[in-house]
Amino acid sequence: MNDRGAPKTVHVRAPGKINVFLKVGAVMSDGYHDVATAYQAVSLYEDVFASPASDFSVVFEGGHIDTSGLETDGSNLAIRAARLLARRAGYREGVSLRISKNVPIAGGMGGGSADAAAALLACDTLWGTDLGRDELHTLAAELGADVPFALAGGTAIGTGRGDQLSPALAKGQFQWVLVLPEHGVSTPEVYRELDRHRERHAQDIFPAQGQPTVDADVLQALRAGDPHMLAESLSNDLQAPALHLSPGLASVLEVGEQNGALAGIVSGSGPTIAFLAADLDGALELQIALSAARHHVVRVTGPVAGARVVAD
Repeated sequence: MNDRGAPKTVHVRAPGKINVFLKVGAVMSDGYHDVATAYQAVSLYEDVFASPASDFSVVFEGGHIDTSGLETDGSNLAIRAARLLARRAGYREGVSLRISKNVPIAGGMGGGSADAAAALLACDTLWGTDLGRDELHTLAAELGADVPFALAGGTAIGTGRGDQLSPALAKGQFQWVLVLPEHGVSTPEVYRELDRHRERHAQDIFPAQGQPTVDADVLQALRAGDPHMLAESLSNDLQAPALHLSPGLASVLEVGEQNGALAGIVSGSGPTIAFLAADLDGALELQIALSAARHHVVRVTGPVAGARVVAD
C-alpha cells in the first residue's frame, strides 16, 4: 500500500447501462435465475467523490433525482464496496463518499451498481491499495450482478447472474433516447411477476431454459454497428412483467415508436425505457417529441468506457 502523494479527493465516473438483450432462465431452488444478457454502457453517469475519513459515510446529491429515500448506512452498496475493499486490502481508516446521481434510482439502469463500482475504484486510488482491475472485478462480483459491468463498461455478454462477463465486439456508436421514470420499481418484484407470468401462460409459451444464451443475431448486429439490425433483435424477458406492474409504460413505448424510434425496450427490470434511433438526427427528433409529451427524456450514446478516474 502506497499513499505517498495520494490526492485528497478522488473523482470517479461510472456509467449506467442498457440491457439490449436479456433472457431469464427458470427459477432455481434458491429463488434466483440465471440470465444471458448483452449489456451496453451509455453516457449517463454517476459521479463519486472519495475523501479521507476515519469512518465510512455517504451523502447524495441528485439534481432532478430525489435521493431522500436512499439508504446512507452500512446497507448502502457504495459503503459496502468501500468496506469490502478495506477488508481485502487491510486498510484501517475509512472514506467519505459524495455521490452525484444522474442514473435513475431503481430504474433498471444499474445506478447503484455504478456507485459501487466507482466507490471501489475511487477508494483503491485514494488509499493507494493498487489492487488492479482483476482483483477489483472479483470484489465487484461479490457486491452484485451489474457491478462488474459498471467497472468494465463497453459492450459485454453477461451470464450466470449477469456477473460472468465476456467482452462483445461493438462497432461505432448507437444513439439512444431514454425516458426516465418518476418512480422506481423493485427488481425482485419484477422477477417474481415474471415467474407468475410464466405460470399463468405455461400452456402458451416455451419453458424457460436452465442456462439461457444470447441470440446470435444480437451479437451480429453489435459487431456490424447497425442500429436497424439491433432494433430487430432487442429483447427483454422482464418487459412483460414490468408492463404488467406498470401499465403506463405501454403508452410510452407507443409514443416513441410513433415518433421515429426504430424500437423501444424496457431497460433491465425497468421502468426506464430505452429507444434506439437510426442516427443522431433521429435521436434529436425523438427527444423533442417525447419531451413535448411531457416525459423526462435524456439522449445518450453507447458504448462508453466503464468506471474511470476523472482528473478534475
